[in-house]
Amino acid sequence: MLVMLRFLLPLLVVLTVVYVVLSVYSRIVRRRKLAERWDSKDVLTVDRETFIRRGLERYDRSFRRKLILGVYIVPLTVIAILIYVTNFM
Repeated sequence: MLVMLRFLLPLLVVLTVVYVVLSVYSRIVRRRKLAERWDSKDVLTVDRETFIRRGLERYDRSFRRKLILGVYIVPLTVIAILIYVTNFM
């Protein structure tokens, strides 16, 4: 059990760093796309900052945003399957 914790704790730290970097990068890309979309329109009823803020609020609730949690789910699931197969099959 102690060996597993020595392996999983650094892994969780690395996965957290990857999650934060990926999340920030994804938000920056989304903000840029929203700004480009606003710039390409001729007539809009709201100003640029309001348009981007509303777009980012919708993005925060989107399924795409939740997919980033796969950074935790996929590696930990693969490790659990490998441990199970190695020990019980």
